[in-house]
Amino acid sequence: MNQQTPLLQLQELTLHFRTSRGAMRAVDGVDFSLGHGEAVVVLGESGCGKSSLARAILRLLPRNVQTYRGQVYLDGRELMSIEDEEFRKAIRWARISMVPQAAMNSLNPVMKVGDQVAEPMIVHGGVAKEAALANARKMFQHVGVPTDFLDRYAFELSGGMRQRVAIAMALVTAPDLIILDEPTSALDVLTQANIMNVLKRIKKELGVSYILITHDIATSSELADRVAVMYAGQIVEVGDARSFFAAPLHPYSQKLMASVPRLRGDQEPDFITGHPPSLLDLPKGCRFADRCPLRMAKCAEEPPTFNKHGRLVKCWLHG
Repeated sequence: MNQQTPLLQLQELTLHFRTSRGAMRAVDGVDFSLGHGEAVVVLGESGCGKSSLARAILRLLPRNVQTYRGQVYLDGRELMSIEDEEFRKAIRWARISMVPQAAMNSLNPVMKVGDQVAEPMIVHGGVAKEAALANARKMFQHVGVPTDFLDRYAFELSGGMRQRVAIAMALVTAPDLIILDEPTSALDVLTQANIMNVLKRIKKELGVSYILITHDIATSSELADRVAVMYAGQIVEVGDARSFFAAPLHPYSQKLMASVPRLRGDQEPDFITGHPPSLLDLPKGCRFADRCPLRMAKCAEEPPTFNKHGRLVKCWLHG
């Protein structure tokens, strides 16, 4: 493993869906990289393409895909040219795993959770069931689930415990990268904090890398090493977490940060006027222009490119 080579690198990754109204450009030319042992948070409003980006990386594609192209590199190895069966066996869940939204929906209600956590090792690693269950027990200890819960069913667990089981399932094959898709969205505030503490501890102990997909800025700041902001199918800003949270550069990022309530000070939360553009009918210029308080005439006519201003920003203000 070459620590200088990014663990994950995306180049012009594109995923469009075929609909009765035309192509839905959910992921539209995304460039992105992730280092070993790094946590990158992908922020953005609902419907901006965050979950579609995760599915494009893992090649979990529905039947109505119209366009799927670009380059995906894992430790320098190009993945897009790999046959589906090899990708399923050697990459998905073996090297890259995922914690989906709503853990209850990802757990089989008629299987004991211990068997479900052990299953990826049996399927992908060819491990005997007894050994897989023993490793599942270790994973339960890692994520803070009592080991006697192995013999319980998902409906017998609380929401927080189900989420921990889903994390254990993602960890059990010792992947290099875990994609977390809104892992705390359906949980109360205290349970969210506990789950984030579990993720931070696992990252430190096991050296695993994370892509955390969320629209919860407050929660994401607990885990992030870097931040990537997504809007209308594209990444519009990428930067280290400390610089981003202190002073975001893209107008959309600034509005997102201004919408977060503050514990100190009298400033009221701001809001973003209007709605994100339809992914079926995207503007020809900057995709945020219609909602941007700082827009110029050029913004409506010409799409901005990434400009390095200490960090990557796709905005004409930083040309």
